[in-house]
Amino acid sequence: MEKRRLGRLGHNSSVLIYGGAALSDVAQDVADRSVQEALNGGINHIDVAASYGEAELRLGPMMADIRDRIFLATKTGARGREEAWAQINASLERLQTDRVDLLQLHSVGDLDELDLATGPDGALQAAVRAQEEGLVGAVGITGHTHAAPATHLEALRRFPFATVLTPLNPVLWRDAQYRADYQALVAEVKRQDAGLMTIKTVSRRNWPVEGDQQRYATWYEPYDDQQRITAAVSWVLAHSEVTGIPTAGEVRLLAMMLTAEAERISPDEAELQLSADELYSSPFIAMP
Repeated sequence: MEKRRLGRLGHNSSVLIYGGAALSDVAQDVADRSVQEALNGGINHIDVAASYGEAELRLGPMMADIRDRIFLATKTGARGREEAWAQINASLERLQTDRVDLLQLHSVGDLDELDLATGPDGALQAAVRAQEEGLVGAVGITGHTHAAPATHLEALRRFPFATVLTPLNPVLWRDAQYRADYQALVAEVKRQDAGLMTIKTVSRRNWPVEGDQQRYATWYEPYDDQQRITAAVSWVLAHSEVTGIPTAGEVRLLAMMLTAEAERISPDEAELQLSADELYSSPFIAMP
């Protein structure tokens, strides 16, 4: 699998990052098989979060065997310093490790959230303390809204986050304001030599509100056919500024994402295939 440099951290991360959200509500044997499938496919970077259900607990028993082979990232969604400090330490215990390579402030998608996380007695203070004490190797930031790129640009102006995780896919790119915000973020990421990862690669749309249609564990409706998953992965990875993309939060989609990375098509062909879907839309728009 292709690897790309994770900004100034210098780690050569696989372009597919194992999305630990897939392990939020699965049995241990399912988790074991899924992570092994990822490792066999060349993935060397695992991303999880304190809020991903049982995911950290599912990864914990594997750490003795895999910790020295992976770049391990987790997230705290707490906004206060004390709450974040407690959550960071709980994550280390659940993961059965004494250190993670990257701690990210989770779901910081607008300026109000950023103000809370980076303000006096905010979570950022706990993250910096954890880094100073050797519990985390670096501090990053993530977010999941249309405002995420602009918010993350402001975040980089306030603090030198080592990494950014922000949404990107063709349907978001079509929005002129979103594209401009993303491009401004990329310019600052490059200036600071931060690592840029992107999410919502294989999102088709938000789940419809009515009906029993949520067939997967993802909070958005994902593509679940090889052709469109290949198109989505190919389009995002054609962006050279992107270090990597987390796999979807559903173990059943991992194999298709591994195939997509290995059998990429041109971004023009990818966009053509995805644009043929009339239901393709932003995952941040509520569906009727």
